[in-house]
Amino acid sequence: MSSPATQPVIVGIGEWLDRPADPRDGLEPVDLMLRAARVAEDDARAPLLQQVDSLDVVNLSSWRYRDAPGLLAECLGIDPSHRAYGAVGGESPLRLIQDAAERIIDGQSRVALICGAESQSTVGKAAAQGITLPWTHWAEDGPAPLRGHTLVHPLAAALGCDRPATVYPFYETASTAHWGQTPSAAQRESGELWSRYARHAAGNPCAWLREPYSPADVTTPSEQNRWIAWPYTKRMTANPQVNQGAAVLVTSLALARRAGLPEERLVHIWGGVHANEPGDFLARDHYWESHAQSTVLESARHLAGGVFEAMELYSCFPCVPKMARRALGLPARFEPTVTGGLTFFGAPLNNYMTHATCAMVRRLRASRSFFPGLLYGQGEFVTKHHALLLARRPYPGHPDLAFSSVQSIADSRRGEVPPLEISPAGEGQLEAFTVIHRRDGSVAHGVAILRTPSGTRTLAEVAADDAWTLAVLTSSEVAPIGRRGLLQPTSRGHSRWSLPR
Repeated sequence: MSSPATQPVIVGIGEWLDRPADPRDGLEPVDLMLRAARVAEDDARAPLLQQVDSLDVVNLSSWRYRDAPGLLAECLGIDPSHRAYGAVGGESPLRLIQDAAERIIDGQSRVALICGAESQSTVGKAAAQGITLPWTHWAEDGPAPLRGHTLVHPLAAALGCDRPATVYPFYETASTAHWGQTPSAAQRESGELWSRYARHAAGNPCAWLREPYSPADVTTPSEQNRWIAWPYTKRMTANPQVNQGAAVLVTSLALARRAGLPEERLVHIWGGVHANEPGDFLARDHYWESHAQSTVLESARHLAGGVFEAMELYSCFPCVPKMARRALGLPARFEPTVTGGLTFFGAPLNNYMTHATCAMVRRLRASRSFFPGLLYGQGEFVTKHHALLLARRPYPGHPDLAFSSVQSIADSRRGEVPPLEISPAGEGQLEAFTVIHRRDGSVAHGVAILRTPSGTRTLAEVAADDAWTLAVLTSSEVAPIGRRGLLQPTSRGHSRWSLPR
């Protein structure tokens, strides 16, 4: 066991929700972070902000600053020796908290602040109404957020698969078939799971949507719940149109004790594990699981001793927690969240897991259990995976041993990846698919990942007027994975795939 001087603990959490009647009255992200940080200091019950020597800001998308950490430090009146701007990814808050904990362990930091915020709801409404927001000047030369088309193969971008909503369905449709489910059974599982997320959001005062949606409310398409990309409706996708900020204060157990903080409010950071998939989703061996996700979650379960007090399973789309449930060996009926999920609590882009950390700290403080809580986040296109364990007691071992990459294990499980063929002709066997819809509910086109007889993989279009193929793909009773159809090259640099009648 290490000394209290190097045991990292979370001592303060803060969140802020902004719902302005007029966009001009909306808070910009740096103001949301500032308010969340002050709430975190109040929650810590000690004047810690002026002692912050480590400041990390979660990557922002809704507004661009030249130096977000520097601006926030200026607003707080502090001059931390470590200040950093996080990378893009839904798992990144957990990485930042883990990095802060490691600096505490190494004696490089005494008090760390991790903050993030988004004001996408206000930005969107202002743009729709032609309003110029009276905020900090938009920094044209500031760090630009990564866009989907820069993360995927050009073939995927050309077919509209450069957004999470049009990539995650590949994992949904492939895993449905692999698990032996009918599509209707898979939708029932998704609806029941999402309804449980919604129930937690309804009880979370920091959530954006606080209605208790039923499974049918989630999965049944309607004017308010249009199709996005098969088999996902709007209520099955992440909701970034929010104004939310969150902050976490981390220090050492020794400093917390010197400050007189009650032991029952301290939450210990046990450790974390992480691993990645190949960045290009077309360069993966299959789509019914993520080796990185499975390895990270299995390692976290081992670190926890096999039992969790509570968990937060990242929920941008249903396939993620459904795959996570199976990786953890959990029963169908389980509680996947303490926060409310990215549809209902809200999805402040990269910052959801900062809010989830706040919710987990509240849950652990209220519990008499000493079992750890699991925070699991992932980023990009099922690409980056990170798990962090928090508990009311110190980790029963040396903390240095609890922070690790499990990349080599994930890599060792990866099968052969087929070479990509851009515009093949001939037979193509279905590996995964989606059907992309327009805002009016009409079908734009389908997209299929296929294997060819020569052992290559391709991504092909399914025409919007190919009623037969679309009907087979969207059947509620038969998963179409494995069906063979015809690939025909088009003049647009990719192939079109259709099924014979």
